[in-house]
Amino acid sequence: MVQDEGSSSSVTSSPLQNFSNMPLHPAAAAASPTPPWLLRELRSDERGLYLIHLLLNCAAAASAGRLDAANAALEHIASLAAPDGDAMQRVAAAFAEALARRALRAWPGLCRALLLPRAAPTPAEFAAARRHFLELCPFLRLAGAAANQSILEAMESERIVHVIDLGGADATQWLELLHLLAARPEGPPHLRLTAVHEHKDVLTQTAMVLTKEAERLDVPFQFNPVVSRLDALDVESLRVKTGEALAITSSLQLHCLLASDDDSGEAAVGGKDKDRRSPESGLSLSTSRADAFLGALWGLSPKVMVVTEQEASHNAPALTERFVEALNYYAALFDCLEVVAARGSVERARVERWMLGEEIKNIVACDGAERRERHERLERWARRLEGAGFVRVPLSYYALLQARRVAQGLGCDGFKLREEKGSFFLCWQDRALVSVSAWRGRRFD
Repeated sequence: MVQDEGSSSSVTSSPLQNFSNMPLHPAAAAASPTPPWLLRELRSDERGLYLIHLLLNCAAAASAGRLDAANAALEHIASLAAPDGDAMQRVAAAFAEALARRALRAWPGLCRALLLPRAAPTPAEFAAARRHFLELCPFLRLAGAAANQSILEAMESERIVHVIDLGGADATQWLELLHLLAARPEGPPHLRLTAVHEHKDVLTQTAMVLTKEAERLDVPFQFNPVVSRLDALDVESLRVKTGEALAITSSLQLHCLLASDDDSGEAAVGGKDKDRRSPESGLSLSTSRADAFLGALWGLSPKVMVVTEQEASHNAPALTERFVEALNYYAALFDCLEVVAARGSVERARVERWMLGEEIKNIVACDGAERRERHERLERWARRLEGAGFVRVPLSYYALLQARRVAQGLGCDGFKLREEKGSFFLCWQDRALVSVSAWRGRRFD
């Protein structure tokens, strides 16, 4: 789809609407080169399909160690992809960079020399990208609203409420919770918010914003910052006290724990000495840091825990398998951004470069403990949570109605919300991109 500057895009006209939902397989890729003059004459939809084939060929070649073939495919991709083009061109540019980084890992010195100037985004840049993503796409806003509603319902009549935010540190969600608590008929509780984040500056900024609003609303408030990566977090530092009603939230964080025990290059779910299989599904479940961490959270006796995760399967040991899944997933996200933001949008460019682009590079170019973006579907997380002792809590009908009203008010038919077994799936078109589920300890049955 070629979109003129400032024009609005029709959801149904996007070639990625079909691409992001169709099953892709490396066997579908065409291997024959195309002359440059013919490439320039391709229509946008033809160019998109050709880019898909080239990317799949390149991934297969990189996975097999055939670097000459990967290089040839990347040369063709470079003539078609563009970080400021249409959605397919932009997603192809992001995946091509990730594949190039993976290929360069065969020469560590060359890799460091070439990639040194292109450093990862700073904490401030990543925070800005996440903020822009919140503004452009409603997925995290809807997830935050569902989490707040679950907390509000679980904490009815409680006088001391402690909320633990495992790494999001997003002031927007907690500003909304402050307003909800301030409006309680019985009056607001004393709210303690513990936020975990690896960068102190992010926590400091969040604390300033929330403390000021709590004072304005006359809500008793205390902010407890914990500077730590989630995989290094000491649960004791969360300082849960007797007599508090506890809620825990995690927004796009838990999947990073799956890398903690993986130093071999295999996915965390694939270690032979750590593997067990569910007889009814055949799914491999890791007994890893993630399981131990969830068990420790259960031991804190939360009244409710709300988990938001990417609804994707990006944790396969084989590169080609996770590459195909990631290409489908991020194509849908880039398509969404194509519709909601103008072609020259600085905000969209930041999201695609500093947030989504970094995730793609990590999924494709990294292995072992370096690969932290190990997204898994809710089905897998449910088994882990149940194994740790948690019981699923259906998200309320009121939360569903509120979320659907917000989605319908966005003026775009592409955003959809699906409820299944008491959990929410936030979708672009018919593809689920984010899952939201709520849980409680068995002692609260």
